[in-house]
Amino acid sequence: MVTSNQVGLARMLMQMCFKNVHSFVSALLRWILMRVSGVLVQPTPLGRMSRPKTRTKEQKEEPSAQLTTPSSVNYHFTRQCNYECGFCFHTAKTSFVLPIEEAKRGLRLLKEAGMEKINFSGGEPFIHERGNFLGELVRYCKQDLQLPSVSIVSNGSLIKETWFQKYGDYLDILAVSCDSFNEDTNKVIGRGQGKKSHLDNLHKIHNWCRDYRVAFKINSVINTYNVDEDMTEQITALNPVRWKVFQCLIIEGENAGENSLREAEKFVISDQQFQDFLDRHQSVECLVPESNQKMRDSYLILDEYMCFLDCREGRKDPSKSILDVGVEEAIKFSGFDEKMFLKRGGKYVWSKEEMKLEW
Repeated sequence: MVTSNQVGLARMLMQMCFKNVHSFVSALLRWILMRVSGVLVQPTPLGRMSRPKTRTKEQKEEPSAQLTTPSSVNYHFTRQCNYECGFCFHTAKTSFVLPIEEAKRGLRLLKEAGMEKINFSGGEPFIHERGNFLGELVRYCKQDLQLPSVSIVSNGSLIKETWFQKYGDYLDILAVSCDSFNEDTNKVIGRGQGKKSHLDNLHKIHNWCRDYRVAFKINSVINTYNVDEDMTEQITALNPVRWKVFQCLIIEGENAGENSLREAEKFVISDQQFQDFLDRHQSVECLVPESNQKMRDSYLILDEYMCFLDCREGRKDPSKSILDVGVEEAIKFSGFDEKMFLKRGGKYVWSKEEMKLEW
């Protein structure tokens, strides 16, 4: 015969069972909601769920939720260089270069995210595999990805005419770095190698660009050794599509401070000195000036690992690689200011087909 004690024990066990099932189902529902919506759910007493709350500004892992389109990207796929420019702010701290198929995968991810222009730089981009690695990336971007603009920045010392013959059709713009039209000044700066003439290379490449229908551009870094120079006559004669004039920039860990491979402090000029140089060359129509303020956050820079580099704090803080987390996530940590990009003239006619140049 069942006693009252046994009935009471059975009733208590059943209540505990229902209570545990209810708690389990509630916990399961909370877990499913978090997985589906990606929001935080606050636990409440005994199985009840509160309304899901979005992350606060302080709780967000990324610095900005604003989507950035990588329309123009600078890919520094190597840090190696045969020159020793004293102010260089992307120095040979590693010898790493991605396997070409991985580099192509990253370039395709950028194209899918909205990239229209890719600029290959270094280091010296022609140093790796004697320019063949670079050439294959140039071909891939123009032929396979069909990017409107593919460009290169080089010191010009390693370029051969055979490279133009093989890859010139796929290249829109070639920029050659030249800081002075005085050979001795170039050597003091570090832009030279042995007895080779940097200026002879500059003129030779200018002619090849004309012969193989590649838009020719010049980049100059204005510093204490060339700030008083007047380059108007030489630039006018060469007639580049753009003459980018940069104010010498200090980047902690690259050309200044602890663990840097350069000491660029002696090359630094004041804002007024930079402005005086610009005033002296105001008649040069192709001049595009870039002060330190414009340079810091107006470039999307990818390093050799395909990490975006944030330079806003005067150093290079890398994101995670786009190969690991994708472009949309990595670009949140790029420090890129699209308004400054447009203000400095970052968006221009950058396809040689649209430039309508007279070859």
